[in-house]
Amino acid sequence: MSGGAGQAEVIGGVDDERGRVPFNDLGRQHRSFGSELERAALRVMRGGRYILGPEVEAFESEFAAYCGVSGCVGVANGTDALELAMAALGCAPGNEIVMVANAGMYAAAACVAIGATPVFADIDPVTGTPRAESVASLIGPRTRAVVVTHLYGIVVDVAEIRAVIGTADIAIIEDVAQAHGGVVSGVHTGALGDVAAFSFYPTKNLGAAGDGGAVTSTDPVVLDAVRALRQYGWTDRFIATRPGGRNSRLDEVQAALLRVKLPSLDDRNERRRVIARAYVDAADGRLQFPHESARDYVGHLCVARHPERDRVRGLLDARGIATAIHYPVPDHLQPALAGIAWRHAGLAETELAAREVFSLPCFPELTDDEVGRVCDALGEIL
Repeated sequence: MSGGAGQAEVIGGVDDERGRVPFNDLGRQHRSFGSELERAALRVMRGGRYILGPEVEAFESEFAAYCGVSGCVGVANGTDALELAMAALGCAPGNEIVMVANAGMYAAAACVAIGATPVFADIDPVTGTPRAESVASLIGPRTRAVVVTHLYGIVVDVAEIRAVIGTADIAIIEDVAQAHGGVVSGVHTGALGDVAAFSFYPTKNLGAAGDGGAVTSTDPVVLDAVRALRQYGWTDRFIATRPGGRNSRLDEVQAALLRVKLPSLDDRNERRRVIARAYVDAADGRLQFPHESARDYVGHLCVARHPERDRVRGLLDARGIATAIHYPVPDHLQPALAGIAWRHAGLAETELAAREVFSLPCFPELTDDEVGRVCDALGEIL
């Protein structure tokens, strides 16, 4: 889930003119920060350092401190963050990486890109996050890592996954594209696993004005590997000593914008939770909300489930409420993976969820009136 979710999620103004409640509106987010974002971008432009300069260095330090890890490496996007994290751990052709199949295929795409094989665990039927027993059943001699995806803003208890793995030789990669700021037992996402991959796609809880990503870890060997891999495998300028390097750098403008937004992340997450709680109350038990059973939830998406999902979405649309589906096609059914020799231990819950899930508008700039309109619509149609 590290990549972007598509333009259907970033529309806003046109829907507003028709009196609709938009699924998201990034223009409102820009306006909510006043001129701070513009001043940050102008600071970079006037400074003359545009790639791996002081803004990236400062953001890496500030975000590492926020997550509670020793280091952060900014990269070009969230999918690159996953791929480079896998490569830094030594994942390679012949290895298997265990992951879920209901998270948009981002982890699977990264896995295939490095030549490893994805192995799909089924999901918990309530939360939609990795089911520990299914993960355990898929661990084998070729397993190199397990990707733990914090889906929809639902924070997974990584300690439970680690316990069922049963060996220190298998690394845990957090996919935190949808859970910036989550906490379990006092530990932030990004510090729960051995290494973590973040996306800063514009719709994320901490989003840039374009693509961006980061890898966090407390392991200096992993961090050094990612720093080299993000820039051609260089250990010194123009001297490439590490195979598999590429051009994947967080640029200065995006880093400057992220620095402006980071201090308000917790408050914005709380606004998302407030909106989601209102929807839960309005549905009055007639929709299933996966996040209700979560240890922590940062409201990246407010996903609901209903056996007649398409009918419910149609009724909401008729009342001017925009919705989306995250995600309609599980990874193992994606045509792009048809030729990959992946394996699984049964994905019945994954396939059922893909037929039932849909997402309601849930972004901090929604007005109370708009939230009320969604609540009223839920009360009318359910």
